[in-house]
Amino acid sequence: MSKLESIETLVIGSGPGGYVAALRSAQLGMKTAIVERSQLGGVCTHVGCIPSKALIAEAHRYDLLRPFNHTNAAASFKNAQDFKQGIVNKQSGGVHYLLKNAGVSILEGEARFVDEYTAIIHQSGQKQTISFKNAILATGSRPIELQAFPVGGRILSSTEALSLTEIPNSLVVIGGGYIGIELGQMYAKFGTKVTILEGGQQVLPGFEAELVGPVVRQMKADGIQTITGATAEKVMQNTDSITLHYSQHQEQHQVTAEYVLVTVGRKPNTDGKLGLERIGLPLTSRGMIATDKQCRTAIPHIFAIGDITAGPALAHKASYEAKVAAEAIAGLTTEVDYKAMPLVVFSNPELASVGLSEEEAQAQGIPFVIGKASFGINGRALALRETEGYIKIVANQATGIVMGAQIVGVEASTLVSELALAIEMGATVEDLALTIHPHPTLGEVIMEAAENAVRKTANRNGRD
Repeated sequence: MSKLESIETLVIGSGPGGYVAALRSAQLGMKTAIVERSQLGGVCTHVGCIPSKALIAEAHRYDLLRPFNHTNAAASFKNAQDFKQGIVNKQSGGVHYLLKNAGVSILEGEARFVDEYTAIIHQSGQKQTISFKNAILATGSRPIELQAFPVGGRILSSTEALSLTEIPNSLVVIGGGYIGIELGQMYAKFGTKVTILEGGQQVLPGFEAELVGPVVRQMKADGIQTITGATAEKVMQNTDSITLHYSQHQEQHQVTAEYVLVTVGRKPNTDGKLGLERIGLPLTSRGMIATDKQCRTAIPHIFAIGDITAGPALAHKASYEAKVAAEAIAGLTTEVDYKAMPLVVFSNPELASVGLSEEEAQAQGIPFVIGKASFGINGRALALRETEGYIKIVANQATGIVMGAQIVGVEASTLVSELALAIEMGATVEDLALTIHPHPTLGEVIMEAAENAVRKTANRNGRD
């Protein structure tokens, strides 16, 4: 067993939380090492955000060009998979370059705590001991497996669904959350017959029903069958198909497809061989690690970020927390503030939300006004043939300060950043309305929604 000299910061996990934490730690002058048990870049780079968005983009391109393209779907899907893998390789290589260039020691293997200041790195039968002053846990999450639907054969998790070599003729998706909708729509655009089972009364249950409406309409146009209020119960696998039995309104049904994709959420990677129980680091009932506003755990020199902590499992949340944790270790006065944390679904059309929703403002008893504008007559949206959807801004009635915004429509994932900035800086709807937006662009819809809110604010405050 070899021993590495003591370091200041040990980061466990190299996803968008881990590698950003290591980079920020090194930038702040601390001797830093990062441990990765699988692939540098983590789930997001290899079997999550990056490959899924690459395939989604390729599916959109295929669908758009299909009337003019003589290439069949199978060839296009193979090209899409090759394109996806090229992006994954480039991203992973970029993470490696950034870490090396910053002077971060990259350790391959699985980390296990020996005590509060020591860890052992296991790799291929070899052990390496490392001592540290501080640690940042960024071990991420993995798909939840249902006991009745163990992954294998024709039962897929999102990991396997992103690596199929051929387009399935048919696919049943268990779970109508963002992963199920994104992958379901992606495969539908390549020609797969998709059925989505959702236990709740609507797909994308975290969003307002009005916001989800355009996505549901597009799903129908793509030939996707959505079954809500449904509970998946069991499956029967055959050589070339799989039959899923489910109940809906106390009635029994079944559907047969080539594959079943299970997307019912993710669970934190805090179990297993990490050794948290050895150092006495407590977990919540959901296997999460409780942290304070500096991402500090119950053990003051050990920090936790990303999917293993409370809140939505978002890559950008992990990256944000990573910087806070590293800066806290360096003694900077920094803490998390999730007020302007965007949530994005890469559906078709895209969904994005930041800050308070109309329902949340109402629940909190805050007097508010709504400014709303449609993509329907926006010049850029018309040129893109993407006129479905709208932007809604929630503003304080008395002050006009932007409290939240929701978008459904083309490039919602990009447009939401302007609204997140508005919330972060305490901007008013008048600030947004007076900002000159170039023409013709999608950003003009934000300006129009803000102008609408300004008029309502003025009217309600007697400034006609």
